[in-house]
Amino acid sequence: MRNQYILTPYFLDRHDPALLDLTRDDWIIVDPTLHGDDEMSRTLCVHRPLADRVAGAAADGRRPVSVAGDCCATIPVMAGLQRAGIHPVFLWLDAHGDFNTWETTPSGFLGGMPLAMMVGLGEQTMIENVGMDTFPDADVIMSDGRDLDPGERKLVEASRLRHLPDPKDLVDCDLTDRPVYIHFDTDLLDPSEAPAMGYPAPGGPAAADLETVFRHLAEHCDIAALSISTWRSNMDEDGRSKSVCMGLFDILTG
Repeated sequence: MRNQYILTPYFLDRHDPALLDLTRDDWIIVDPTLHGDDEMSRTLCVHRPLADRVAGAAADGRRPVSVAGDCCATIPVMAGLQRAGIHPVFLWLDAHGDFNTWETTPSGFLGGMPLAMMVGLGEQTMIENVGMDTFPDADVIMSDGRDLDPGERKLVEASRLRHLPDPKDLVDCDLTDRPVYIHFDTDLLDPSEAPAMGYPAPGGPAAADLETVFRHLAEHCDIAALSISTWRSNMDEDGRSKSVCMGLFDILTG
């Protein structure tokens, strides 16, 4: 399947022009006009055209590959897939669960809530903005999710999602009967190998272990869509984080 790369050079509503260095001639750039006086309103403006681009690519038989600065961008990706009639298993690869609600979050950070939003918990403005249907939590696999807030952990444990703390266990998952949407937040990596992260969490898998897992997924899954939440480009002075993260992502994209 031909990949359609879609770059959204934003962290929520904040433009990150350094991400434009990733683009090639056939990449689509999401460059919206932002309106509103608050983070939520402006981020909604970013999501609508991304959902449209994903839906168009999927409907044309291409695999959407979303590159963005934050995990909330997974919401318009999923919405676009749904519009194209694709209902995948969702593989969430992240050091964090992003399963907070306004009631559980210690920080009030929107970027810590998208997975909860997608399964119908908490704030639903972003979901409604792109016309996404609530996603079944039983169709979510979270790995490694090593850094969960206390209230967030309770929500994860009370849900039907499958939590695999060790990403290496993904090689034993049978994911052959459904299309799969894989989301890779680069802070999944051990920060000693990819240090340019805004929210680093101690520990985490080594790049060599993830390479093995990603090769398995690429060879054995029907990957309907991919997304990556990037490193912090302003912190990546030597380019090491970019090199490691994009090298891994390239394995998934084939």
